[in-house]
Amino acid sequence: MTFARGFAAEVRKGLLDLAAGWREVLIQMVTFPLFYLLIVLFMGGGQLRADLLAPVLLGMVALTFIHEQVNRVFWSYLGDIQSGVLEQTYLTPLPSASLILGRQVAAAVSALPTALAVLATGATAIAVQGGRMPVDAQVIVPLAAIVLGTCGLALILCGLALVFRRIEIITQLSVAVYAIAGGTLVPLAAMPDAVAFLSRLVVPIAPGIEAMRDILLGGHALVSLPTGWGLGWLLAQPLLITAAGVVLFNRFERLARRRGTLGRP
Repeated sequence: MTFARGFAAEVRKGLLDLAAGWREVLIQMVTFPLFYLLIVLFMGGGQLRADLLAPVLLGMVALTFIHEQVNRVFWSYLGDIQSGVLEQTYLTPLPSASLILGRQVAAAVSALPTALAVLATGATAIAVQGGRMPVDAQVIVPLAAIVLGTCGLALILCGLALVFRRIEIITQLSVAVYAIAGGTLVPLAAMPDAVAFLSRLVVPIAPGIEAMRDILLGGHALVSLPTGWGLGWLLAQPLLITAAGVVLFNRFERLARRRGTLGRP
């Protein structure tokens, strides 16, 4: 019951923060779709080319989600560390796992409006060009893989924030890496083999983006994905990243408690 109450309280707090920052959300729901259209214009030489709209859209939706989800969890956690609020939670019976899990769920929900705005913009642009956004229920699997893997990454970053100072830059650098080398804008098959290998190995959204493109644009079945490392890796990679996130977060948490740095400025 203590875990459930703590989890529910963190989810509620995250959603209240979302409601309180509705102006910021509205701005993001405009700027991210515009960014998507500008990318397509740039890649298409000044034209919204029909052959680019859908592939770039799938990558941009995933990139928007991971940017919003990771940043919301990380900055809320870092804010509690720097204000001393996080240290107080360790003086209560509240399990720390309920704290971080509740924030993960709230951040995932909070990331949806911006990601859906990008998706709606892309679908509209495709319709204007005379096309139709493909739909396939199989895409739920890569979407779930992206959400789970992103949560694992956020756990790792929050754990690092417990121990290391000036860690904020890592979130911005990580988003740049996803955008450039994560297969979000350019398929991994068109990248150098070493880059594609590392992206499929450690980038939470890379296998999911490849799978979505195979399913929605290539018409392939989930069990016979032609690109990437197949269905097995699509399912295993987010689980491994999440497991690594849990292990690393627990280790960093114990180290921070031993050092007494949970409430450091």
